[in-house]
Amino acid sequence: MAARLSGGGGALTYFLAAAGLIFIVSPLVVVVALSFSEASIATYPPVGFTTAWYQRVIVDDEFRQAFLTSVTLALASTVASFVLGLPAAYALNRWEVPGARTIETILLSPFILPILITGLALLQFMALLRMRDALTNLFIGHVLITLPYLVRTVTASLKQVDRSLEEAALTLGASPWRVFWRVTAPQITPGIAAGCLFAFMVSFDDFPISFWLSNAENMPLPIYLQNSMTKVFDPSIATMSSFTIMTGILAVIGLEKLVGLRRAMSV
Repeated sequence: MAARLSGGGGALTYFLAAAGLIFIVSPLVVVVALSFSEASIATYPPVGFTTAWYQRVIVDDEFRQAFLTSVTLALASTVASFVLGLPAAYALNRWEVPGARTIETILLSPFILPILITGLALLQFMALLRMRDALTNLFIGHVLITLPYLVRTVTASLKQVDRSLEEAALTLGASPWRVFWRVTAPQITPGIAAGCLFAFMVSFDDFPISFWLSNAENMPLPIYLQNSMTKVFDPSIATMSSFTIMTGILAVIGLEKLVGLRRAMSV
């Protein structure tokens, strides 16, 4: 009897998980399907099958510029968040830093504050300082919202590190720097990879911060998509969105190849 209940519970769990997965993935499938429609407007179910919209989007200079801007901005903000977040998380976790809890709360505050309000506050702050370089402003804004992901995942990974291995290495004469690179770093690599993935995708797909800080010359892809939808809603919009979806899929595949997706998501 207990086995039956256990089996039934397992089946129900798998069914609910599958239903949730279908619910989440279905909108993405619809978007991709629309990108191959022969109709001149976006209608579902799609009419016919064509790759003409992909050809049209690929040769669009404005789309390529927006896509390149988003990729460059996401990579730059991810690298900056890694450079700042790794030592910050390590110091807060391992050293007796005065006001460590307060500092950690400040670093993680973008998780709590409404992102649209954060963007508006950044705009007012940068206008006050007369910072008129839109690309620099976008970079600062994106680092602000991606840094918490590195701090959070690295902190979680550091709490799972086997401290006895570090102590053994120190006892055997290894320097603290060598202990970090040879003992600690390999154990927190999944957390670093997960944080970088989250940071890249948050930056690449960000709309609220980019909405306030971008301009006509430096326009990330989400803003370009929003502007395009206000003009005409044809399958080319779905095609551009499909490129965004494929970028996210490639990022996840890259994480899987580098450190293993299950290891990275286990932090």
